[in-house]
Amino acid sequence: MNNVATSYVLWLGCLLQLHGLQRLYNGKTFTGLLWLFTFGLMGFGQLFDLVLIPGMVDEHNVKLRASQAALPGSSAYQPAIERVIKKPEVLTVVPQPRHDQLAVKLVKAAQVRGGTLSVTQGVMDTDESFEIVEATLRNLVKTGYVDIYNDPTSGVVLYHFREL
Repeated sequence: MNNVATSYVLWLGCLLQLHGLQRLYNGKTFTGLLWLFTFGLMGFGQLFDLVLIPGMVDEHNVKLRASQAALPGSSAYQPAIERVIKKPEVLTVVPQPRHDQLAVKLVKAAQVRGGTLSVTQGVMDTDESFEIVEATLRNLVKTGYVDIYNDPTSGVVLYHFREL
């Protein structure tokens, strides 16, 4: 996999009159040689590459992943006959509550507790995971409706709903 930072370092080769190294690195042989022999299209192509390098790296990495996935022995390789014979898998979709619905549940839980709520209390009242409840509370902090602080005696992180 190619790296954007490496491409930019190779771009600096233009300071040593080695234009187009970033293009050669990203698999663009023809234009890389064109840049090399035309001094980076008289410097204009070299300047345009400052903006184009991230896209070139992404394009090269996508092509590389696709070619590696098609090789036998790779984890992504699956012969066509196996894809046809393999039985379809039944997926069960568990509906996740919308972010807004969870936020409303958390506000109601905080109202019962005097406007202050911990993550654990939010998990108990909403039956959601710690990660989801904490992420929702942090988003409410970002919006400015909720303040976050530590309880001075227990050290527990508490979320205080300003309007409750």
